[in-house]
Amino acid sequence: MNNILSNFTIVLVILAAFSGLMYVQQPGMIFFPVSQISETPQDWGFEYEDVFLETKDNIQLHGWFIPHPGSKKTLLFFHGNAGNISHRGESVRIFHRLGLNVFIFDYRGYGKSQGKPGEQGMYKDADAAWRYLTQTKRIEPKNIIIFGRSLGGSIATKLASEVQADKLILESTFSSGKDMAKSIFPILSHVMYIRFGFNSEERIKKITYPVLVVHSPDDEIIPYHLGEKVYQAANEPKNLFKLKGDHNAGFYLSQPNYEQALEQFLKQNQ
Repeated sequence: MNNILSNFTIVLVILAAFSGLMYVQQPGMIFFPVSQISETPQDWGFEYEDVFLETKDNIQLHGWFIPHPGSKKTLLFFHGNAGNISHRGESVRIFHRLGLNVFIFDYRGYGKSQGKPGEQGMYKDADAAWRYLTQTKRIEPKNIIIFGRSLGGSIATKLASEVQADKLILESTFSSGKDMAKSIFPILSHVMYIRFGFNSEERIKKITYPVLVVHSPDDEIIPYHLGEKVYQAANEPKNLFKLKGDHNAGFYLSQPNYEQALEQFLKQNQ
């Protein structure tokens, strides 16, 4: 009996140590910021405004407003968990071809933005970006399309559930932090404390304006069924478009169908 209790105690200690280690390591497993700006919209052939804005907790963020002549519609771009805004040139080109102004910014800790990445801080960053567009630029909410890719989809969904925008586009994103942990660590996730919620599946239920979910069945990083869970939880009107290819290049490999699907969605309810 003593041996059984001793072995059980050892297992508990190992599990507790593992859980503690994973708790500490989780930010480094989720956020991959790059500080160096490698390109600007000028390199992509666009005029742009260099923007610095401040969050409610006094963090200065950096972004670019890329205008499209004569356009009333603006896309608010929430990028994924790696790199920074200078690595999103191909997407900006697509949105520009679709006739949209684009505002893309870096979360805290990314690019020229101050601070360190974190879930609650990123939600404050999203709020600052929205206030910049609606208050500083005086763009009406009905003329703003919110777009989130990968991790950015969770941040976009949080904002979208709190404001009345025109439309929401979610690309290659996931239902929740817990679901992602289960997909990566199917057994160990049951004994890990998941410190990041990112619960898009619940938040999207609050959104009443049009939603487009884009995902690839071939996505090797965020399983397709997690994007499908987000779609299933969304209210009507909603659309689902299946990409072809991997997580990072699916939108590019799915051309021209991808761009056509975006264009069709943007024209809905106009």
